[in-house]
Amino acid sequence: MSGVWVFKNGVVRLVEKPGDCHGATGRRKVLVHLSSNEVITSYAALERKLYSLGWERYYDDPDLLQYHKRGTVHLISLPKDFNRFKSMHMYDIVVKNRNEFEVRDT
Repeated sequence: MSGVWVFKNGVVRLVEKPGDCHGATGRRKVLVHLSSNEVITSYAALERKLYSLGWERYYDDPDLLQYHKRGTVHLISLPKDFNRFKSMHMYDIVVKNRNEFEVRDT
């Protein structure tokens, strides 16, 4: 991961370097669903996997895709446009779904 961790208002988030969607290695990152070895190439594919893991969609913010898992405090927030889906979003999904997803270099 490339960027800086920022702590603000009780929330820690990774701020990537401007124009750096490829991470520290310079290679493009992809999110992989481990049990099917499927590279996630769209929000539709990601949503199917998240639903099967018990995540529910929130419709509160029109600018974001948000998912919540019952019984937890976890919330996944993603940009509406898949082209803005960066490695920081991928790692957020990995952390909240241990042993289900992995971020790989292409």
